[in-house]
Amino acid sequence: MTTTPPSSAFSSAFAAVDLGATSGRVIVGRVGPDNLDLTEVHRFPNTPVRLPDGLRWDVLSLFQGILDGLREAARSGGVASIGVDTWAVDYGLLDADGALLGHPFHYRDERTGEVAERVQAEIGREKLYGITGLQHLPFNTVFQLASAEGTVQRDTARTLLLVPDLLVHWLTGAVGAEETNASTTGLFDARTGTWSEELLGRLSLDPGLFPPLRSPGDPAGTLLPHVAAYTGLDARTPVTTVASHDTASAVVAVPATEPDFAYISCGTWSLAGLELDAPVLSEASRAANFTNERGIDGTVRYLRNIMGMWLLEECRRTWEKENLPTHIPTLLADAARADPFASLVDPDAPEFLAPGDMPARIRDHCARTGQRAPGSQGAVVRCVLESLALAHRRTLRQAAELAGRGISRIHLVGGGSRNDLLCQLTADATGLPVVAGPTEATALGNILVQARAAGLVGDLADMRRLIASTQHLRHYTPRGDTAAWDAAAALLDSARRNS
Repeated sequence: MTTTPPSSAFSSAFAAVDLGATSGRVIVGRVGPDNLDLTEVHRFPNTPVRLPDGLRWDVLSLFQGILDGLREAARSGGVASIGVDTWAVDYGLLDADGALLGHPFHYRDERTGEVAERVQAEIGREKLYGITGLQHLPFNTVFQLASAEGTVQRDTARTLLLVPDLLVHWLTGAVGAEETNASTTGLFDARTGTWSEELLGRLSLDPGLFPPLRSPGDPAGTLLPHVAAYTGLDARTPVTTVASHDTASAVVAVPATEPDFAYISCGTWSLAGLELDAPVLSEASRAANFTNERGIDGTVRYLRNIMGMWLLEECRRTWEKENLPTHIPTLLADAARADPFASLVDPDAPEFLAPGDMPARIRDHCARTGQRAPGSQGAVVRCVLESLALAHRRTLRQAAELAGRGISRIHLVGGGSRNDLLCQLTADATGLPVVAGPTEATALGNILVQARAAGLVGDLADMRRLIASTQHLRHYTPRGDTAAWDAAAALLDSARRNS
């Protein structure tokens, strides 16, 4: 990570605990009136474990990594506050004594597919969407809970905590549910911003399982004595509620100065959409499978989940096992030289969800849809990136149409913003300028919410102005043949229908 040397202009330091699908980090951010500096003090792996009953997160290992990271943060000069963000939908169940009932399931576990269809049939797809406004994904919390019906864990559980809320609970002893993550569960009312009593009743879920909601910026608690003793931090150090869904934190850090922007938070997933003042709950929106998730300050993240850099990372894992090159710059250079539009895939096809031999799945997908299968590694990478760019184009155009607003610029943030080829292809495919960066958008959003709670920055617009003035951004202008992209989009639509 590129950092700026610490400066006396910085007023306070804040620790962001940022957990992704493959690794976790503790990052210290120093915030001043015109300065924003990040230093990664600790990184640790996030390695799921397959047990006899399914794929689970190793949350104990993750929590130890967090403690070790906070100890490094204390050694670096201490922190004024701590915030935690992670992925969405997954949860832990606590018994009446507050003990964790088994490791949380991983959202890529395969147990929910048929259950999701059953729940939708029982409640009604239109009814479910009308309440939650949520994109149908088979691993949403509502379907995970339905798949656990009749199990000892669910029957004896007294509290449900989403993963970031569980980690905050272990740091502070406090119990709560942060609203941006709660809005991804399929049990949250998109209109009222509360847990849906109707859905909890229909699904025979005890309302007492679900803690009171907290908003970004709310105090969550202070460190438990043993946490303070291990980390070396003051026991009075506050844990501040941030936008604990990592995408919500990333959207905070979109350096937009214009109102009609679109964003793509690109990492393992590409989350592409708009920031709105109210949810879009129309039948057309449901049919297009768009989600209305909570953002900071009552905003709505109107977006669709697209299988993002997961495809490329799984390709690299397979190639590493086969002793083939995995160096990203080399792969991207080969992809840039590969034939354009030679083959395309639907990134959201079900066969791409689980871990496995992704190059073989891509070749099979192309063969099944009547296309030439990519042969070389460069051709596979080109296929993945062009397919993602077309998915970005399709999603953002649909979002704009369904929300009734235009788009003047795309902000692409997160790890994918380092991928020059993907950024340029996205500009070419959409015909819109792309601003890439910041790469560390999630950590920046986490830290800025803490800084605002401490009175160091102002409203959301002020936070974004600080991002725009302090972070390295790259600009991409559309180029190339628009007609070729139109033809490629038509080819992909045809392939999607034939798959």
